Amino acid sequence: MTTHEELCAWSRAYCERVAETDAFAVDLSRVEWEVSTRAKRRAAAVKRPRIDGAVVGEERDWDGDVPTCTVSLTWAAFDAFSEAEWTATLRHELVHVEEFQRFGTTDHGPRFERRAAAVDAPIRVRRFAPAAYVLSCAACEEVVARRYRACKLVRRHDDYVSSCCAANLTVDERE
Repeated sequence: MTTHEELCAWSRAYCERVAETDAFAVDLSRVEWEVSTRAKRRAAAVKRPRIDGAVVGEERDWDGDVPTCTVSLTWAAFDAFSEAEWTATLRHELVHVEEFQRFGTTDHGPRFERRAAAVDAPIRVRRFAPAAYVLSCAACEEVVARRYRACKLVRRHDDYVSSCCAANLTVDERE
């Protein structure tokens, strides 16, 4: 695929096929599709309106008017993933769409975990971009953390010790 429109069309068609096969309770006519070129860590996301009082596990009565949500696909993730990993990512997002349309909200809780396992979707989708900072144990050189921004742990790494050796941390800044 070479265009955002092609990626959206292909991903939507895949989701339509898998929704029928795996009996997803989703109304894909209430789902919009977009591509992000800015996202650096998330492969995809379901953008949805906030529904006051919505709780996963408590059915919503939409009176036939399910709110629209948007599946935002990250171009760089699609480019970095194999087809199998991309389709697994799409199934993960379908579980979110299913929960949102059913409950008015979604999370990665036990219900999500059970449903994801049933449709062979990962609980967490891997981040496709390398971390900007890798923190390691100064004694044994074991990697203890990866960070994408210059957070407090990165800026003040001398204030922390590793859990493996209780040694200082070193920071390797990646490009």
